[in-house]
Amino acid sequence: MAMKYSRIPQTEIKISQLAIGGMSFGKPAMKTYRWILNEEETDKMVQHALSLGINFFDTANVYGMGTSEKYIGNSLKKHQVPRDKVVLASKVYFNDGRLSKAAINREIDGTLRRLGTDYLDLYIIHRFDYDHPIEETMAALDNLIKEGKVRAIGASAMYGYQFQNMQYVAEKNGWHQFVAMENHYNLLYREDERELIPICKQDGVMLMPYSPLASGHLTRSTWEGHSKRNATDTSERAKYDHAKEQDMPIIKRVATLADQHHVKMSQIALAWQWAKGVTAPIIGATKEQYLDDAAQAVDVELTPDEVDYLDEPYTAHEIVGALDQNPVGMLPKDVK
Repeated sequence: MAMKYSRIPQTEIKISQLAIGGMSFGKPAMKTYRWILNEEETDKMVQHALSLGINFFDTANVYGMGTSEKYIGNSLKKHQVPRDKVVLASKVYFNDGRLSKAAINREIDGTLRRLGTDYLDLYIIHRFDYDHPIEETMAALDNLIKEGKVRAIGASAMYGYQFQNMQYVAEKNGWHQFVAMENHYNLLYREDERELIPICKQDGVMLMPYSPLASGHLTRSTWEGHSKRNATDTSERAKYDHAKEQDMPIIKRVATLADQHHVKMSQIALAWQWAKGVTAPIIGATKEQYLDDAAQAVDVELTPDEVDYLDEPYTAHEIVGALDQNPVGMLPKDVK
């Protein structure tokens, strides 16, 4: 098994075809996230990922109230990992001022300080901001690139028309556009195939979905799991439990193909992502074995008929998760 690599569009930034999700790391700050890894555990996971050839780390200022960024940065510093050997992405929005110019300028400095670096490879807006003009946000992001604090920008979790509007404003003003989209996409939730994903593909924007394994539902043949996250993360249950009857036929097909290929269900689910044009699905691993399984998935290839077999049972789903105009979980003003 050898890791495979791609590049962030319009850049020379080389990324592994798997990203490690930083939401799994940090000091638990809310009851919902009691399952995340402490600093020692985070260090082990970061170094294990690097040993597998995974060089792409995606975190956010709000994860662990800033401690996810801090733990990742501390691990890289502790082991003297050269800066050009890792690709660091973080996100902004769940903070005072959301995507205002002042907030973006303040939050990038905090993120860089916690990660222990003087630049980010990819800076992602965590949500669409209904409270501030698109022009203000895109101008501020463009300026970060000009200042050298950010190499490229991306977006996350919004409707297709919102993403298109933001891209249009940037193009009209000669500013940098988004080159990456971090959206909710997996075999059990494909609503973005209607608008957002076609827009990204026509514009050459790379896809780096979160929740590619549907919070573990695509890793087992039964609905219920037994991990600490399954027992404590009510937000994840809210994303999927209401659609259990719709989704079980898909899960059964994933299990069938896994048996035929003599691989794990998670590897079929990830192979489906790459077959659908995804560049780097984000894995939220809390055990080294999960990373091993994901890394081995790069060698699994599905035929067009197998992709169709997995796609066929899907029916329209209720919009869930991040597409909420008034999300909670804001980053406190005093996070350092």
